[in-house]
Amino acid sequence: MSAWTDRILQELPADLSRFWIACDPDDLLLDERILHSLRERGFEVLPFKDSVAFRTEYEERYRAAWDRGEEGSSKALVLQLRGTDLDTLPWDYVRMGRKVSLSLADLFPRLSYGVIRQIGSEHHEATFLAHNKHATQPLGESATKDFILTHIFRISPYLLSRPENFWREVLRLHYRGAGLPDLLAKHVAAILKDTPLGDLPIAELLSSKSYMVRTVQDAWCRFLSQYGIQSDRASNDGTTEALEPVSVPFEHPDVRVIVDTMFLEGAIQPVGVQGSLPADLPGWINVGLVEDPHALGNLVSEGVKRIAADLPSVASSHRDWVELARRLGEVISRFNGLSAQTAEPIQKQVRALQRDVDERLKDWLFQHFADLPSLPAAKGPVMVHHVPRYLALRRSAGEERVALLVFDGLAMDQWTQIREHLTARVPGFSADESGCFAWLPTLTSVSRQALFSGLKPREFQNSIETTSQEPSLWARFWQENGLRKSEIIYQKSLKRTEQLAELEEAIARPTTKVAGIVVDMIDEIVHGAMLGKRGIAGQIHAWCETGFVEKLFLLLTKHGYQIYLTADHGNVDAEGIGRLSQGVVSELRGERVRTYRSETLASSVPPEIDAFRFDSPGLPPDFLPLYAGTRGAFVPKGDQIVAHGGISVEELIVPFIRINITSTSS
Repeated sequence: MSAWTDRILQELPADLSRFWIACDPDDLLLDERILHSLRERGFEVLPFKDSVAFRTEYEERYRAAWDRGEEGSSKALVLQLRGTDLDTLPWDYVRMGRKVSLSLADLFPRLSYGVIRQIGSEHHEATFLAHNKHATQPLGESATKDFILTHIFRISPYLLSRPENFWREVLRLHYRGAGLPDLLAKHVAAILKDTPLGDLPIAELLSSKSYMVRTVQDAWCRFLSQYGIQSDRASNDGTTEALEPVSVPFEHPDVRVIVDTMFLEGAIQPVGVQGSLPADLPGWINVGLVEDPHALGNLVSEGVKRIAADLPSVASSHRDWVELARRLGEVISRFNGLSAQTAEPIQKQVRALQRDVDERLKDWLFQHFADLPSLPAAKGPVMVHHVPRYLALRRSAGEERVALLVFDGLAMDQWTQIREHLTARVPGFSADESGCFAWLPTLTSVSRQALFSGLKPREFQNSIETTSQEPSLWARFWQENGLRKSEIIYQKSLKRTEQLAELEEAIARPTTKVAGIVVDMIDEIVHGAMLGKRGIAGQIHAWCETGFVEKLFLLLTKHGYQIYLTADHGNVDAEGIGRLSQGVVSELRGERVRTYRSETLASSVPPEIDAFRFDSPGLPPDFLPLYAGTRGAFVPKGDQIVAHGGISVEELIVPFIRINITSTSS
């Protein structure tokens, strides 16, 4: 156990109380490492949002069992109050509970509280160690920023005066998936303002990976033009967004080594080349060029090797898994775009990586999935049911009109394909890309309902087998967050351009503030797939060519909506392991998962079937899933299908994207 985790847990000694109240204004308990350690000690943490929801769960899952002398769902329950005012709690809780207070101000007494609370919980442990070792006196705001930059991010802005030094640090930060928090990025920009780097968009490059990638991609295309090589990618030069021509020192070894890796893993896209290459072209440039399909096949193979050498472990964070899903999606998208002749020699390599990744994810989920629902969503949703809450926060931050696009069944690799289409077709398009976890089982009626309602599946157990309640659940969430019914719309089954006129009529109304929109073409393609995910890639390409996606995005942008895109689940290539002939015993009969209403029925599966149980927390107590083994499906043995419902990276970790389209008018 780390010193940081131990310091938090010492505030909650075991066996002192069954019911705790933690005043936790900085969400210290809602860190996945803390939650996992508490769970290992028999503690459950339940964030307090409103007294009715909390009392229902507390009485049903904990107190009733304790009154009978049983352990119940856990040995002890911690009510996590995001604040310090106990008067907001019911008086009987305050009377019964043992109180404890946790605060960053108390844990980091020599650092500025205003700074430390903005750096993200993933950095608390390293900051705690550095604080105890190196902070010998109280530091002000500016000194605290320098302290964190030095000890946590390993950056000294005063040493970044040369372009190669600056770009090395920018690329290193984002390759590790850890851009600087906004206030630190602005601090570095202020320090470098009067240096030769001062004309660069320093804060944006340090804080936003999507901005950095677009800038480097644009710089690469202009760099190649020095050798007479013209890019086949759309240029951003026509937009009003400040993507001014920026020079990146690609020739410098420190920069080149990171850029090479970003090309191999798909963060930066190589440029297609027509004709022969110049004779004086340095050999190292070839990694960012695609001369023929064989070269792209090599790129995929090298990307697979890079990912396979750096897989998350059972001790990794959920952020590591989201980043892995993104990298894997880039490589799979490239693989699915190869010709059959080019793909065939590397197919076994790709499939082996997918199996290894899924086995590791399964081991990780058995230990950590229970912690995910309670993690804070202020900086981005961790699970799909966090999405409405996150959008409500964005509205509070000034995004008056918000549109949530749910591309039913969209996997990370398929988002990558759609993104590349939009990059080529829509001037001013960019995307801030992340991901979040669907609910298990990854079925539409479970995960999409959670996505639109903001609830855990156990909280909508009466409708868990249907999606008919989605419109009312979506409306209820927003009405509870201050909107009127006339300000909320929900529309599903969008997939074709001719449907956009009806949508425009609804979103154009001045009263409309939030729009929930289901685009179900991907799911429709998946359920009719005959040629696997590589065949699906061709169908998605044909769908994109109809212009529907860009017209949808441009329509929402025209009417002033901030667009967020996500999915309820992804999809995966699977192979039949044999049918389960149980008649009506199974309630939901998906290809990758079956669900049962009793332990007796769930145990009736023949032992020769390669399947396993995982009763994830958050599901109704009488909703018991049985999952097909790795890449398996409950269809005739040997049949090849594309499906969802099970446990794999491609099904479980879905895109969460903030879409930006800047005006091209001057």
